Order: sequence, then C-alpha cells, then structure tokens
Amino acid sequence: MDYFLLKFLHIIGAAVLLGTGAGIAFFMLAAHRTGNAATIAAVARIVVIADFVFTATAVVAQPISGAALAWQAGYSLLEGWIVVSLLLYVVTGAFWLPVVWMQIEMRDLACAAALRSEELPSRYHALFRLWFIFGFPAFGAVLTILWLMISRPAIVW
Repeated sequence: MDYFLLKFLHIIGAAVLLGTGAGIAFFMLAAHRTGNAATIAAVARIVVIADFVFTATAVVAQPISGAALAWQAGYSLLEGWIVVSLLLYVVTGAFWLPVVWMQIEMRDLACAAALRSEELPSRYHALFRLWFIFGFPAFGAVLTILWLMISRPAIVW
C-alpha cells in the first residue's frame, strides 16, 4: 500500500480515537449532569454503539497501519518512541476496555431506572465515578502517543 495512503489512514484512525473518546466523554458527562435516567439511558445507548463502531475499529486498525508505516519508512519497531507508544497503547486499552463494560452497565441501570420511573441506583453513581476517573489516564496516554508520533523523539534504552 502507498506510504501516504497508509499515513492518511493512520492519522484518520488517531483522529477517530481522540475525537470519539472526547465526544463520548462529553456526551456521557452532559447526560449524567441532567440526573435524568431516561436521558442518560438514551445517550448511553448511542455511546455504547459509537464505542463499538468507531473506537473499536480504530483500536484494531491503528497498530496494523502503524506497523506497516514503520516498515515502509524503515523504522524498527524497537525504536524508543515506537516502544513507548506501544506501551501507552496497552495502558490506554487497560483503561478503555473496563470503561466499555462500565458504559454498558450504566446504560442498563439507567434504562431500568427509567422504565420503573425510579432514581438512578447507587451502583450507577459508583460506576460513573470510576468511568470518569479511568478516562484521564486513557485520554492522557492517547495524547502522549500522538505527541510521540509527531515528534518522534530519540529515546534510548
């Protein structure tokens, strides 16, 4: 595949990861702040779908396009900035995967509360706090990966 097409796809994937992550965080936070179970349920349904359609696709495509780019550009996958990027990618996944399951459970809890016209249960609020906290290291790791991809600093082991 052409280097510039690969690079374009890799950049689009990075934009999807960053943009979808930021968008999901914004919409979930905005819905949560309403305190309305039906609103949270509706937004969480969309968020879960977006995470599976957009984020999961980009998560799979990024290392593939990244490895192909490194190979075509003549970089070793053992270059310091690539190794750090890959480690941060694992960190991102370690925080993102649980967040996906939290979103599914928060959606289900909000749907159940809305159907019964009840307040959101304490389990929902505990999950939301954890979901919120998990977002910071995942988002920070993605931002750092983007910086590493752009700057390609010399990192010596």
